[in-house]
Amino acid sequence: MNQLLPHRFLFRYSLPAKYSAKLPLRGKALLKLSAAHALPDFSDLDSAAKFGDIRLAWNEQGIGITVKVSGKSRPTVCRAAIPIETDGLQVWIDTRNTQNIHRASRFCHHFAFLPAGDGPKSDQPSASQLAIARAREDAPQTHINDIQVRSSIPADGYQLEVWIPATALHGFDPESTRQLGFYYLLRDSELGQQYPSVGPDFPIAHDPSLWMTVELSQ
Repeated sequence: MNQLLPHRFLFRYSLPAKYSAKLPLRGKALLKLSAAHALPDFSDLDSAAKFGDIRLAWNEQGIGITVKVSGKSRPTVCRAAIPIETDGLQVWIDTRNTQNIHRASRFCHHFAFLPAGDGPKSDQPSASQLAIARAREDAPQTHINDIQVRSSIPADGYQLEVWIPATALHGFDPESTRQLGFYYLLRDSELGQQYPSVGPDFPIAHDPSLWMTVELSQ
C-alpha cells in the first residue's frame, strides 16, 4: 500500500537554537558555529535526501544561520534573479510562532540566500526577502543590505553564513517571546531538496501551521 503522508508529517517539532552573544563576528568568518548549533535531522524517517548541515544561533541582535553542502560533483548553479528556483537556502521565520493560522501575518518572513549568483561576475552571495503568497498582511520590507551573507564554494559543495539582524525581523523580541516559527528548504540542482518535515508537496511556502518551532535557548 502506498504511503499517503510522510512520516515526518505526523510529528510536531520544537528544536533549540543556542544563544551566542558575540555574533556576528568581525573578520573573515561571520559566525563559525560549532556542531552544538546543528539542527537535528529527521530525513531518515522518510529515507529523504540529506546533503546539508544546517546550524542556527541567536542573540538579541538577530539570528545566524550556516549551511554546509557536500557531496556535489557538478558546479553550484545560482541565479539571484530567480532565487527560489536555483541552488540555495530558503528560510521562513514567524516571530510570533502562530501555529494555528494558515495564512501568513505581518510577523512572517520569507528569505532566500544563495552562495553565488550576485555581483558583476555572478560569483557573490546574495540575500532576498520575498513576499508570502496569500498572506493576510505582508511583513515590512527590510533593507536587504543589512543582512550579511558570506560564502565559499569548494569543488564538492559550498558553505554559506547568514546573519539576519533584528531590524530585518518584524516583531523579533526575545525578551517577551522565546519561540519562533521556522522552516527551511535547501535546494540543489544535483542533489535534490532537503527540508525538516514535509516538502513542497505541502503548502510550506505560505502556511505557518506547517512550520516547526524553534526555542531561543541559552
